[in-house]
Amino acid sequence: MASVSLKQLRKSYDGKHDILAGIDLEIAHGEFVVLVGPSGCGKSTLLRMLCGLESISGGDMQIGGRTVNHFPPAERGIAMVFQSYALYPHMTVYQNMAFGLKVAGKDKATIKQRITEAAAILKIDHLLERFPRELSGGQRQRVAIGRAIVREPQLFLFDEPLSNLDAALRVQTRLEIAKLHRQLDATIVYVTHDQVEAMTLGDKIVVMHEGHIQQAGTPLDLYQQPCNLFVAGFIGSPKMNFLAGGVVDAHPNGISVLLKSGETVRAAVDGSGLKAGDKVTLGLRAEHISESRSGSEVFTGEVSVVEHLGEANYIYVSREGREDVVIRGDGERHVAPGQEIVFSADSTAFHVFDEKGEARRRLRPGNMVSATRGMMRSA
Repeated sequence: MASVSLKQLRKSYDGKHDILAGIDLEIAHGEFVVLVGPSGCGKSTLLRMLCGLESISGGDMQIGGRTVNHFPPAERGIAMVFQSYALYPHMTVYQNMAFGLKVAGKDKATIKQRITEAAAILKIDHLLERFPRELSGGQRQRVAIGRAIVREPQLFLFDEPLSNLDAALRVQTRLEIAKLHRQLDATIVYVTHDQVEAMTLGDKIVVMHEGHIQQAGTPLDLYQQPCNLFVAGFIGSPKMNFLAGGVVDAHPNGISVLLKSGETVRAAVDGSGLKAGDKVTLGLRAEHISESRSGSEVFTGEVSVVEHLGEANYIYVSREGREDVVIRGDGERHVAPGQEIVFSADSTAFHVFDEKGEARRRLRPGNMVSATRGMMRSA
C-alpha cells in the first residue's frame, strides 16, 4: 500500500471555471479516507483523477512517492470499485476476478492463488462458478471488491459502492469493507453521500463544497468541532439546529447571545475578538437537547411532527415564527403533535459561528477553568 499526496490539484474543463480549485490533501499509508459533500462538489471528479480517468489541469499528484500526473491508469498501481459493479455478464465469478490478472500477464498458478485467497476473505469461494445474473446485489459487490483485491494495488478507490444496495445489505457490506481494510492494511479513498458510511468507515473524512476542501479530520473532529457553518450543517443527521442572534457580551470563557426570539443564551465558546452587537449563529445538535428544564438554557415551543424510530424519536418543535428546532427524544416517552414542550441544553453544547460562518472554539469545563484563571492572572 502507499501514501497519497495532492498539492494544489486543479481541474477545469474550459480553462476558466475550476471544478477542483487547488486541492491539498495528504493520505497516509493504510489510511481510510472518505470524501463527502453535496452533488457537484467535485468528490467523484477527484476520485476519477486519482485513477487516471480524468486529466489533471494543474498541481501535483503523488501515489507511493511517484508523481503520476500523466501516468495511464494501468501504471498507477490502483484498483477501483464502481457503483455499478461493472461485471462481465458472460463470465463466471472466477473469470471476472481473473480477467485483469490475465491482461497483466500473470501465470495460472498466481491467478488461482490470488483468487482463492480473496474469495476466502470475502466469503464468496462457493460462488466462483456462478454467473453475475445468479448473484444477489451484495454478492456482486463483493465480487467487484474481490476483483480489485487480486490485483494487489497500492491504492483502493471506491465510488459509492453501496448506493445500489438495500438498507440491510448496505449495513452488512459496510461492515465487510471495514473488516477488509483492517485485514489488508489497505490505503483506501472512498466516495459517498451517506454520512453513516463516512462516520463509521473513515479514519479521516474530507468534506468538499464547490471544488474546495472545507475541512478534513477524524469523524469526531468534524462532528464535535466543525470549522464553519457548511460543515456543521452537512455532518450529522438530522442536521444541526441553527439559531440567529447578536452578541450581548463576549469573553475568552464564554459569550451571551440575544436570539431573534428575544431569548438570551450563554454559550461556552472562546469569545476573543467578538464584541457586543456582532451577528452570530448558534448551532445545537438534536441529541444535545433535553426534553426537560435540566439544562442551563431553557426554551419552549409546540410539537409539530414526531418521527418514531423505536429506541428514540425526532421531535420537530415549532416556535411561532422563530427557527424550528429538532430534538432527539426518548423513544419510550409519548409526545404528540400540538403538545407544548419545554426543552433545554447546557451552555457547553452550543456551537457559535461568526458573521462569516467561521466557528469559534468550543470550551469544555476544563478549558473554561483555564480561561477563567488566565483572565484572573491578567487582571
